[in-house]
Parts: sequence; C-alpha cells; structure tokens
Amino acid sequence: MVQYADPPLDLSFAALSDATRRGIIDQLGRGDATITSLADQFQMTLTGMKKHVQVLERAGLVVTQKVGRVRTCKLGTRGLKAEAEWIEAHRKLFEARFEALDEIISEMKREGSDD
Repeated sequence: MVQYADPPLDLSFAALSDATRRGIIDQLGRGDATITSLADQFQMTLTGMKKHVQVLERAGLVVTQKVGRVRTCKLGTRGLKAEAEWIEAHRKLFEARFEALDEIISEMKREGSDD
C-alpha cells in the first residue's frame, strides 16, 4: 500500500481534529491569551491546557512566549494556506464525483419514466 505523508499537514489536521484546540485557535484569533486564561475559559486544568497548546505549537499554529511565570499564546505566522489548498483540491474532486453521480441518477430516472 502506498502511503502519502506530508508531515506539516499531518500535524495541522491532527491538531485541528480536537474541538478544544479549534476553540483555542478561535479564541487566539480574537487576541493573545495566557495559558491560565485559556484554561479558565475552557474549564480545564493548566496541565490539560498546556498539552493542547503544545500540540498546536508542534503544528506551528500557535507560538508561546514566557515572561516571568506567565506564558502567553498567540497565533503562529504559518497560517493554514497549505491545508486550505489541500481541502479545496479534494472538495473539487468530491464535487465532480457527486455531479457525475447526479447525472447517472437523472439518466436512470429518465430511462425509468420511458417504460
């Protein structure tokens, strides 16, 4: 079996597969936040939030900076361009297949009505 691997995409999609991490991205889109404030907002422990943030950091979606005892999170500069392009290419593929299926169904209905 041929395996297709694109580590940056793998990391991004794995990071975004969790609703809490998507929520963190949404929150950071509105402004920088400390891990403590994110943990409070998502009603989780600091340890749990740190783990979520680390996953997002590995994917390049979030960067953190520690000043004293406070770690602040912000969106990474990498963005999601490659992910959006991958999704768009596959959306077009699915759309073409569904259009072909619609045509087959329409043809079958026309043949059925000729009886």
